Amino acid sequence: MKILLTAAVILAGWLAVRERWRAEDDAERLAGQAGRDRAQDRNVLVPRGAVRLAAYGLVVIMLAGTGVYLFQGWQRDRETVEVQVVNTYTGKIERHEARRGEVDRRSFVTLDGRRVRIAEMERLILLEPER
Repeated sequence: MKILLTAAVILAGWLAVRERWRAEDDAERLAGQAGRDRAQDRNVLVPRGAVRLAAYGLVVIMLAGTGVYLFQGWQRDRETVEVQVVNTYTGKIERHEARRGEVDRRSFVTLDGRRVRIAEMERLILLEPER
């Protein structure tokens, strides 16, 4: 949802700037200044082409960053971790393997597809894989 909101804001900003530039171009043509002097162009702080190039570059960088962030999250969720379920009364430990993304607060899904729900008296320990 955050990505869609960000994309909508970027799209709205781009459309607003594009419409403004078109209105400026139309006003220049109507006023008969299509062949205006190049000296006026030098008074512009930043040329329009540079602004457009910078905007496209920023969008590309943002999309690349978003892609890297999503890929890393997906990759982290796919890691296999050891899950230990400890019964606090007896001290008995059950060991399971699961994907990190499948571990929830009080339940998880093992690699072989079993859903395990733990009781209030049990504790869930997630062991990080060795790197």
